[in-house]
Amino acid sequence: MKRGLILAGGCALACLTSNVLAQTMEERARTAAQASRNKSSDSDALQSHFLTPGLGGQPIATIDNSQQFTPSLACQKSATALEILAQPGPGGDITSLRLTRDKNLDGTFDEMLNVPMPISGICANGVIACNQASWDQCRNFQWTVGGAGEVRLAQVELTALAGCYCVNNSCGDNLVWGNMASVLKDLGGGVVGALTTADPRIGIAQAQIDGPVIRYTGAQMTACTANPSVTATTYRSDPAAIQGDAYNIAEASSLFQALAGSAIGSGKAQEIRACTITRDIAVKSWDYDDIMGVGGSIASVTSCGAGCRRYQIRGPGNCGNSPPIHSATFDPIAPDRILSARIVEMGADDWVQARVNGQIIGSAGKRPWPGEALPSGDCRISDDPWVEHTTIDVTAQLKAGAMIVGARVRGGGEGNWGYVTLEVQVDTACEISEQLMDLCSGYAADPACRLDSETVDGVTTFRNGVHTGLKPLPSTRLFGTGDCSVQYTRDFFERSRRYACTIDLGSAPQPDLTRGAYIIDHSTKTLLADRTITDDGTVATSTRPFTMPDRGSVAACEPICKTRAPKANSDVAVDGIVGARQNDPAGWDIYFHSCTTNNACPLGEGEELISACGCLDDFPEAVVMMQTVRLSGADLVCSAEAR
Repeated sequence: MKRGLILAGGCALACLTSNVLAQTMEERARTAAQASRNKSSDSDALQSHFLTPGLGGQPIATIDNSQQFTPSLACQKSATALEILAQPGPGGDITSLRLTRDKNLDGTFDEMLNVPMPISGICANGVIACNQASWDQCRNFQWTVGGAGEVRLAQVELTALAGCYCVNNSCGDNLVWGNMASVLKDLGGGVVGALTTADPRIGIAQAQIDGPVIRYTGAQMTACTANPSVTATTYRSDPAAIQGDAYNIAEASSLFQALAGSAIGSGKAQEIRACTITRDIAVKSWDYDDIMGVGGSIASVTSCGAGCRRYQIRGPGNCGNSPPIHSATFDPIAPDRILSARIVEMGADDWVQARVNGQIIGSAGKRPWPGEALPSGDCRISDDPWVEHTTIDVTAQLKAGAMIVGARVRGGGEGNWGYVTLEVQVDTACEISEQLMDLCSGYAADPACRLDSETVDGVTTFRNGVHTGLKPLPSTRLFGTGDCSVQYTRDFFERSRRYACTIDLGSAPQPDLTRGAYIIDHSTKTLLADRTITDDGTVATSTRPFTMPDRGSVAACEPICKTRAPKANSDVAVDGIVGARQNDPAGWDIYFHSCTTNNACPLGEGEELISACGCLDDFPEAVVMMQTVRLSGADLVCSAEAR
């Protein structure tokens, strides 16, 4: 029996070896290509075979599955870094939206956010909250990350959001439950985008949907540092710094210097360097509380006009040897925005003494109270209060830093009180700054660099070093929000340039091309000629028969098919729901599929066939659609000028 098994196994091995050897080179190449496509043909395949196991510390197999290895790409991992639960209410709005997160990726949830308002619309980077089951009184929120790394929603203008669409009953019935998978992906994509933007160390390996819940597997990567602002990400805010840093590292690198001093390093080469010239316009709104911080014995605060407040520091006194001092601290958050600070009134029954940072600056009472000693006279000397309206300017003291205003009160009987009134005027006007961020000045001033191409606000003005003759018209853009919303019209807002820079590498030895020239000049379709140099330096020529391998037949194209599926137009714009502005809000999503080996079209759920498998050419239709979008955008630009 054992001998029979051995013979059978040997036969199987011999047959397998014979089959492998019997395959032609083309068959082996096709087998290898198919194996590669199975593991890397699309994003889902790349994620399942490489990204997810790599970040999760699981084995990764080679293309032919002959070997496995376990990489270590992440410092910390969490089976569930983020979990989002979404459930709609009777009106179609998402009335229950809960985010649970493992902030430090230690396997335990340590952050939870329950969104307190119903969600009526979803965007790629935020959500829209309206009155339930309607599109009225809508507010727009963007996913952001706070200073402590917590996920939160910040109210913004609709123009700050992208890819918005409606989900409640004002746009259709059962939109959330009917599209739960895509709704969860859009919600999760906005949250993950905010997290990874705030902390580039975070990597999301996998997303899994379970009913109304989506779970993300996460890991910490990027140099395994405890600081979210890793060195590599600093160039995002200051891209010009990379040139100087690269030069410094190259100067200190022995490997770079060895290559720079080599024969090949002394020749000439050309580099293409990209840069931008951007017009940066920032609009900041100021509120009074953004400029002044106040605390202490404040009896009352009254308005004295736009950007003006009056603070009364008030309290009781006594007739003893140590009259109390009631004080308040005024902290200038933005000193440059302070216009004036004045003591405008002092009043007391019997005496009050005004102090700024411990210094006596004035008093009110029957007689002056200029020093530390008590004023002469008895307490409760009059039934009428003493009020002093002399204005005392303390603007310089407030602008210099935190200022303490005190009211020292002496009094007796029923009228033992005193006060000091400080008036502070600040500038709450919008702050607008404009500057050009020119990252191309270095290349423009370098005589070894020439302008190769330039795009100005989407218009190509240079191509291959030649001026196209096109010039963009001045455009208008909106900056800021609310009361600080301003429009600016400029000749350009962004120039994208590419410079071709010649690098002097000295005189490098030229390669010998004579042999290649001889082969090309003397060979035919059936005869290969060659010329070589022997060991003794003589030149030898030879010829031998030559045939090209059969390339086989290739299909004229990859067969594809065209399908469509019904879609309710629930997209959102500034003017409301797009479908509400159309005669028929129902539309179609168009899909293109690669046909199967038996020339069948793999229809998706709800799709119907438009064009069967074949060599489809929808280029004219695509051109018409792109031109329509371009002209529609141009028609939306309003101007008072004659056109």
